Amino acid sequence: MSQSITKLRMHRPNASQTEKTIIDYILNAPLDVSNMSIHELASKTYSSPTSIIRLCKNIGFDGYKSFMKALVYEQAVRDTYFQQQANFVERESETDELMASVIINNVQILQELHLLLVTDVIEQCVTAIENADKIVFFGLGASLIVAKDAQMKFVRVNRMVHLSEDWHTQLLMARNMTAHDLAFVISYSGETPEMIKCANEAKSMGATVLSLTKEGTSTINQLAHLALMIPDKEAGMRSGAMSSRIAQMTVIDILFSKYLQRHYDEGMLLIERTRIEK
Repeated sequence: MSQSITKLRMHRPNASQTEKTIIDYILNAPLDVSNMSIHELASKTYSSPTSIIRLCKNIGFDGYKSFMKALVYEQAVRDTYFQQQANFVERESETDELMASVIINNVQILQELHLLLVTDVIEQCVTAIENADKIVFFGLGASLIVAKDAQMKFVRVNRMVHLSEDWHTQLLMARNMTAHDLAFVISYSGETPEMIKCANEAKSMGATVLSLTKEGTSTINQLAHLALMIPDKEAGMRSGAMSSRIAQMTVIDILFSKYLQRHYDEGMLLIERTRIEK
């Protein structure tokens, strides 16, 4: 994960409204911004060069020039990654080369995930899970696999968890949620129409909405009360949703581990009790 983008995202919750406008513009169009002068960016964000310099210093850079240097470098690295990702399964690859490519790809996204996740947000998400009378997971396609994994984990510690493979049933469950429930919406793009519908319905019923999407502004994470994000590293075809699925499941593992830590004695007893010998 690029350091400048990570710093912007981490600073955003405590930023002023002017800074939030600048941050959102950069996050939505980092490649465009990497070619802008400070005056061009100020014009696009209806701010001033002084405000932009102040933001750069607030996130740890000496000024706009050092921030831009980092951003340009990170975009170049990102472009190289996507070129490699687009061709990481090649017709002539030897098996050992293919194995190394897949493993390196997964390790890389997990390293970037570590930089992207914010401790306070993880803590807030676990608190929301604790406080919910009922947790309903929402997801389709590869995200449904992640939702199933989450359901299995939290069922083991005796949480009231619901999930349906049919999205129409998911929609019905969203409409039956209350202010005491948690809607956990998983969508890599953050723009899956069915998931947007479910998130809207759950929110309209007063439920807390927690989202898990790729980084960047999306309809779903803008709807959510709590937003978790994974690196946006998949190529256009998502490579069969491989690295993104690994990252999503790792986030679930982190949430579950933190929940288990908070309820250690009871949780470990439940884990042992629900162990199924194979």
